[in-house]
Amino acid sequence: MKAITGASGRIGSVLAQALAKRDGNHSVRAIDLERRGWAAKLDIEWVKGDILDRESLRAAFAGADVVYHLAALVSIDNDRAGELRTMNVTGTRNVVEAALECGVRRLIHFSSIHAYDQDPLDEILDETRDPASGAHHDPYDRSKAASEQEVRRGVELGLDAVILNPTGVIGPFDSQPSHIGQFFLNLHRRRIPALVVGGFDWVDVRDVVAAALAAEKRGGSGENYILAGGWHSTHELKQLSQLVTGVPAPGLVLPMFLARLWAPFQVALDRHRGRRPLFTPAALHALGGGNHRISSAKARAELGFSPRPVAESVRDAYRWFEEQGMLGGTA
Repeated sequence: MKAITGASGRIGSVLAQALAKRDGNHSVRAIDLERRGWAAKLDIEWVKGDILDRESLRAAFAGADVVYHLAALVSIDNDRAGELRTMNVTGTRNVVEAALECGVRRLIHFSSIHAYDQDPLDEILDETRDPASGAHHDPYDRSKAASEQEVRRGVELGLDAVILNPTGVIGPFDSQPSHIGQFFLNLHRRRIPALVVGGFDWVDVRDVVAAALAAEKRGGSGENYILAGGWHSTHELKQLSQLVTGVPAPGLVLPMFLARLWAPFQVALDRHRGRRPLFTPAALHALGGGNHRISSAKARAELGFSPRPVAESVRDAYRWFEEQGMLGGTA
């Protein structure tokens, strides 16, 4: 039995689908507070569980030989430090302890590239990089670094665990949608008047899931694996969007310093209009401060990780949005 915490989330839903296809529907146990998202359509076992309730985790992990831990709070808002630590650190501690108590054979922990210190930006970032544990790091980054420490404590106690560090996840099956998914939808609807200088490393959700399946059998115990697809600027993403949809993208590009000055006003305006803010101060920090030289050499060598071109991910994301009736008309 393969159990998944956070099965209703972006990666969790795609992972549940892949596991059901590989092992059969009755070999997958989805653990979440409610049945929702893309995975809700699957004929798999659903168990109500909360990573902040260790008793519910013990019941959910009973009989599972592998646990994929994805449940976490992802936030680019710096005012949620307490929530981030509770969900991402305490929650992971509960998962680790429940896995040990239930005799789980292997834990696959989904962390993030944000768990690493991005500096120095001119040096290759690989699994040997220091964690993002300093007071100057964003609360989300610190929470992901601290959650990995919980997993390593479990390894010291005998837990067989592997840690995955994907970069920014992109591609289809984005029902929420994610921030990058909303970015592409807004481009299509002409709701983005200007872009900002900057970019990030993006990896397809399907390639992350493929690496996770490989890590179940081939990953080294206690090892980290960075899953990166390639760094792309917002300008390049805009061009790919325009190529797929034919909708003209904004030509105005703001320098980062000006975007940061304007960001609080844009956030207030988006919230007034009932829209989720995309270019928050924290988001701009990620776009302007990310490392361009992220290495997945270890994952390629040991997990057979082979990320697809981001152009394919953008194309398939738009196709999926269209199939789900999410594109809507242009403004």
